[in-house]
Amino acid sequence: MRNFLFRLIGILEVAGGFMGMVHMLQRLLPFGTHDSLVAVIGLVLYTFVLVAGVLLIEGSERGVSLSSWAQLLQLPLIATPILSYALYTGGYVNVYATVHLPMQLSIDWHFGSWGFVLAVAGPSASRLGINLLALLSWLALRIR
Repeated sequence: MRNFLFRLIGILEVAGGFMGMVHMLQRLLPFGTHDSLVAVIGLVLYTFVLVAGVLLIEGSERGVSLSSWAQLLQLPLIATPILSYALYTGGYVNVYATVHLPMQLSIDWHFGSWGFVLAVAGPSASRLGINLLALLSWLALRIR
């Protein structure tokens, strides 16, 4: 069961990391814009996740460690007027609260995808949450 879970997590990391890297490279082509800095950060993050996934699929202990960090990077969902951050590779199951009156708890999910948001601005209605898929993957990687 452990090997199956590790391979599944690795496949999601490799697929999402590769798709994210390709998209970030496309964003880098008109180099010199403000978007280029975000694209470079995204490219580094997706490369890290891709390498972690490859090492995890190979069965390396280093892959388990790097994949744990990759899952922790995907855990937070922050969307505030001051700062926005979200990262996911392979899919997500986000549980988040809209932080205004009335406060509302919501769930959103998607598989076979990737996404990266890093901005110094965001929506007027703040949302804070966690990626449950990343949390469960991180917990699965703790199985020894």
